[in-house]
Amino acid sequence: MAKASYVSGPSDRPLIGETIGHFFDRIAIEHGDREALVSRHQGQRYTYAELKSATDRLAKACIAAGIAKGERVGIWSPNNAEWVITQFGTPKAGVILVNINPAYRTSELQYALRQSGCSHLVVAERFKSSDYLEMLSEVRGTLPDLRGVVVLGNEKVPDSWTWEEFLALGDAITDEQLRARQDECDFDDAINIQYTSGTTGFPKGATLSHHNILNNGLFIGEALRYTPEDRVCIPVPFYHCFGMVLGNLACVTHASAMVLPNDAFDPLSCLETVQEERCTSLYGVPTMFIAELDHPRFKEFDLRTLRTGIMAGSPCPIEVMKRVINEMHMSEVTICYGMTETSPVSTQSHVDDPLEKRVSTVGQIHPFAEIKIVDPATGQTVPRGKAGELCTRGYLVMLGYWNNPQATAQAIDRERWMHTGDLATMDEEGFINIVGRIKDMIIRGGENVYPREIEEFLYTHPKIADVQVIGVPDVKYGEEICAWVKLREGQTASEEEIKEFCKGKIAHFKVPRFVKFAEAFPMTVTGKIQKFKMREISTAELGLESAASVKTA
Repeated sequence: MAKASYVSGPSDRPLIGETIGHFFDRIAIEHGDREALVSRHQGQRYTYAELKSATDRLAKACIAAGIAKGERVGIWSPNNAEWVITQFGTPKAGVILVNINPAYRTSELQYALRQSGCSHLVVAERFKSSDYLEMLSEVRGTLPDLRGVVVLGNEKVPDSWTWEEFLALGDAITDEQLRARQDECDFDDAINIQYTSGTTGFPKGATLSHHNILNNGLFIGEALRYTPEDRVCIPVPFYHCFGMVLGNLACVTHASAMVLPNDAFDPLSCLETVQEERCTSLYGVPTMFIAELDHPRFKEFDLRTLRTGIMAGSPCPIEVMKRVINEMHMSEVTICYGMTETSPVSTQSHVDDPLEKRVSTVGQIHPFAEIKIVDPATGQTVPRGKAGELCTRGYLVMLGYWNNPQATAQAIDRERWMHTGDLATMDEEGFINIVGRIKDMIIRGGENVYPREIEEFLYTHPKIADVQVIGVPDVKYGEEICAWVKLREGQTASEEEIKEFCKGKIAHFKVPRFVKFAEAFPMTVTGKIQKFKMREISTAELGLESAASVKTA
């Protein structure tokens, strides 16, 4: 009888049964003099003792501002030291942190803040071409729950605090008052909401507990063999699990140093930071590693301190993995697989796995997790080697989608299996390979993009009668966005006009790279759109066959 595609993750280390605040304090006291955080672009450094003091002050400020346990506080900012302080300070006050994508525009910001019911928002003044304060002023009147705004910077904004003004509020709160608030918190409490785009056209707020993300960070760091000697270069965004959990929590659970090269990814600043800060680990999606390897000054930098790191976020090209190992000295680099709803990592390659397994699979099951691969039509577990839908169960599965029981029930079945929508195979040793997606989600440079969300937006264009959005292969980003547009009768439009309509209203990574005007879409006899045929046609018409042939894990 064929072996079933089911595995559970063994562990010789128990799960952490503490809140993030209590665990962080214990690490900070044990390793007080050790460097915890370096923000290179801000010129800031914190030891664990200093970071504890800063996070205590933030938690006290939350209490002083009247933010109750369980209230939501949003953060809309690129990577910086304040983000880390907010991440580890809010759990001490029992506050649920809501991560807002730095690329969001007004409609997306408004939706996330309203849907989560944020009472306060920590916001950067601006980032790249985005004037956050101007966008916030446009929607603030439509946010009845928003009572307070904390601005990262010195710009005075009506009805808001600067960062320093907000922290100063906490000076009125005693250590005993903070300790009492911390003691009210339980490790199964919700502590984080991360928005993930939904097929309904609206993002869903994956709600995660202390237990979810603290333990996931622990076992990620264990797989990487982190110790207090490790220094981790984190160029991936904190609003995403990659930066916040794989980065910050994997470091803190092992008293390692978090090193921020810049507020957003820049290949040169990463190379400079690894050399200057003697980093032992480096993170990125494949496009980031490609940009570093292909940088004209790459050979100038001494990267020999690197040992390990993580490549994740989108399918990892095998040839890129080999270059990272050979040219960047990352002999113990690993691949992770997961989703926001599973905290996020459910499988990871190990540093001593055979090279072939490390570059061609997404590794094996994480400790205390379960995986089964099922026939999408019947729900039956399939034999090893056969493709089916990957399902995950265990401590890492989210509490649910915030204020959305219907979507939660669709994602998590009655046995608490999280249905990923990914097609995968499991070999005899339990290594997982992702072979496709049941749903038509696009992964562009590590960003999950759901076509329905873009379609819903494009339907608001007065000239568009119908639209279908697909992913087409791309060497740099893995996939790019292509919109098939059917215009209303008698209307004409250009590709540039459609793109211009999107700019400033949806995140830049959701704006279609390609627009194809069509009279009709490929359909089945029952009227269902055949997106796979659209992808084949567009790949051929756009000459993307070589990008489609790139092998990934």
